Parts: sequence; structure tokens; C-alpha cells
Amino acid sequence: MVEFAFYQLRRTPLEKALPKLLEKVLESGRRAVVLAASEERAEALNAALWTYEQGSFLPHGTAGDGRPERQPIFLASDDSNPNDAQVAVMVDGVAPADPGRFERCLDMFDGTDPAALDAARARWRAHKERGDTITYWEQTEAGKWEQRA
Repeated sequence: MVEFAFYQLRRTPLEKALPKLLEKVLESGRRAVVLAASEERAEALNAALWTYEQGSFLPHGTAGDGRPERQPIFLASDDSNPNDAQVAVMVDGVAPADPGRFERCLDMFDGTDPAALDAARARWRAHKERGDTITYWEQTEAGKWEQRA
């Protein structure tokens, strides 16, 4: 069964929060695919992963890099899983057509944007109605993640 985890960004922009979450995925021994709304967005996140923190390194790539099977983290703008990831990280409201391909689906959304918040609430309700396993994480004042539901 797939676990859906919602991550409401309040203090940190996606470009800063995503790398930290991806570090946790890699620490767990899993691979991740980041599903973005467009190729441009995937490339922007790709650039952010190279520069998010001095001295840090997250092995990742995009379609432009080739050989996705060798990438522990792959950023995509389509509904693919070319690196055989166990975790889908969904940004921009994007969701895989078949979430059953993953162990976990992480839905990151901007909690300060009313439209993004409403859309995330609708996704939450849909998962709840289906009986999916769901959790909700919110950023604290210090920018740490705290489980709320």
C-alpha cells in the first residue's frame, strides 16, 4: 500500500526544502523521482539541487543528462519512473497516474498560496475518501517538519 505524505511549506521555499527531504529519502536507502509541472521547472529544480548548500551533494539528473537508471534522484516533467524510484516527490500539484508504483508519494505544496492550499486540501480529501494511508507535515517556526495528522 502506498503512503501519501503532505508537506506544507510555510517558512522555506521549495528550492530549499526539497533538497533536505531528498537527503532523507537517500538516507533511507530509497531512490526518488521528482515530478514537476514542466521541463523548465524540472531544470530549475535541477539547478537548485546543485547549489542549495555549499559542500553538499545530491546525486541527481534530468532527461537532458541521460542514463536515468544511474540516478538515485531523477527530476521529470512526465509521468515516468525511469530510475525505478520507490518514492515520488510531487511538486506543482503533479501526481503520478499510477501511484501504486511507489512505496511513498510526497506531496509538497506552498501553504502560503491560497490556490495551492485549496488544491492540496482537495487531494487530501480524495485520498481520505479512497482510504489511503495519509500523513500531514507542517513546517515549524524553525523550518523543521512536524507531523500534524
